[in-house]
This record gives sequence, C-alpha cells and structure tokens, in this order.
Amino acid sequence: MMGTKPTLIVLTGPTASGKTSTAIELAEILKCKIISADSRQFYKEMKIGTAVPSENELERIEHFFIGNISIHDYYNISKYEEEVLGTLSELFKESNYVILCGGSGLYIDAVVNGVDYFPDPDPETRKELKEILENQGIEELTNRLKDIDPEYYSTVDLHNPIRVIRALEVFYATGLKFSKMRKGDSKARNFNTIKFCLQLDRDTLYNRINLRVDEMISSGLVEEVKSLYQHKNLTALKTVGYREIFDYVDNIYTLEEAIEKIKTNSRRYAKRQITWFKRDKDYIYISPPDAVGKIVDELRANEFCFY
Repeated sequence: MMGTKPTLIVLTGPTASGKTSTAIELAEILKCKIISADSRQFYKEMKIGTAVPSENELERIEHFFIGNISIHDYYNISKYEEEVLGTLSELFKESNYVILCGGSGLYIDAVVNGVDYFPDPDPETRKELKEILENQGIEELTNRLKDIDPEYYSTVDLHNPIRVIRALEVFYATGLKFSKMRKGDSKARNFNTIKFCLQLDRDTLYNRINLRVDEMISSGLVEEVKSLYQHKNLTALKTVGYREIFDYVDNIYTLEEAIEKIKTNSRRYAKRQITWFKRDKDYIYISPPDAVGKIVDELRANEFCFY
C-alpha cells in the first residue's frame, strides 16, 4: 500500500472521450466525489455548450467546480489551485479517494504539481494586447506566439485569448518563453496521485465529437448562445460552440455552416488536448470498453489502498 496518504485519481482525455460517465461509475465504486478540471464548466451560464453533467449524473455523485462562477467573474488558475486544494483537504476526511476529472490539462497540472510563479502583467502591455485582439483578431496574437514560443503554441488552446495573451505578457515582461517558465519543480502534496487518460481511435473519437455537437444543438445550444449574445465579447464566451453560433446570429454563417465549424474546431481542440497529455509520461492510457474495470485493476497493481 502506497503509504497512508489519500489518493487523487486524475481522469482526463480529449473532449467527448467519455470522461464524465467513466468518472461517475468509478466514483460509485470507490464511494468518493468528483472535482471538475474542465475550465469551461466553471461558468454557470454555459451549460449546454460545455457538456456539463446532467442533473441525473449530478444527483448520482456530488461534483465540485461546476457552475461555481459567473462569466462576469474574474477567475484564474492560481485561484483554482488554491480552492481545489482546500476542497481536497475536506473531501479526504470523508474518503481515501477523490477523482479529478476534466480535459483542461493546465488546470490538472496546477492541482498535481502547483502553479509556477509568473510576474504580474504590465497593465499597458495587457491593454495593448487586448486592443490587438479586438481590432486584428486572435490570429495576430497566435502568430506572435508561434514566432516566440512554438512549443507552447503547439499545445495551447489557440482559441482561448486568456492563455495566448498571458504567454505573450510573460515573454514581453521577462524575455523568457512561457513553455520554459512552466517547467519548475513540483510542489509537495499531501496526497498520492495516479493519472489516467482515456484513449480512443481517431475515427471513434471524431464520431463521438460529431454526435455530441448534434446533441447540443438538439438540446438548445442555439437558444443558450442567443441568450448570452449581449455578453459575447466576454473572454469566457470566446470558445468553441459559442463563437460559431455568435457568427451564425451575426449572419456570418448559416446554421448548418456554424454546426460544421463547431465540429471542425472541436476536433482541432481534441488534437491539441492529446498533444498536451502526451508530454506527461505519468499518464496511464485506458481504452474502452470497460475503462472503469481497467482503472480499478491499475489501482490494485500500483498498490494504492483499495476500498
């Protein structure tokens, strides 16, 4: 048995790979709770487009960090790290296990290893970069990032202006690449960690992505996005599924074109997620079917105390 410390089970994988259902089934076996590591599911106004667990799934197992903030709130990864560690300290009083489930690799790394120190942004630099975003689009910013830090460019969500701007801010403030500054020593944690990544073949994953998008449309994604239209310039809403429907509302695309754009951009996002996960050699890859059974077998094989 791996000491007397409790165990954090990380369960990740690309979008639409089945993380939520797998985590819930595993949590029911282990009698534990789930913390979300999906940065888009934090926002209470964004339910359909971020594929939050259903009401039934939330009733089966208690989840944390889903719908916990508003799109109008300021939130960052350091605050997430701090709040998750506080939640873990309480949950480990109830169970030897907690599952950290989601596809936001940077947020998973923050919980497991800690957030590296970065200088506070220069207000003028941030203002300038936001003006570029507003006037020239995110492509200008991502092109700059590609030139100065191709390693981070290859893994970051290129449609997420917060992360792109932050990497540029760090470089302009220090002259150092964001990818290099993120490779500091891990912070000590008072729990064991074992990390699993769901792995599907490309055709299966892409079919699941397409099906999920169709289900989102049927569930009212267009109506959800329209209800948020007046806030479309908020950073939280500049994300896959919302950005494309905003363009439909603005008559840039037909609805059919917007749906195809969501599917295409979701597949691209999945590819970037896979690239991110592959850089971490600690992940144990699990493929359906019976992903839960395989995870349980790995827990036993690694001599983590079992229920």
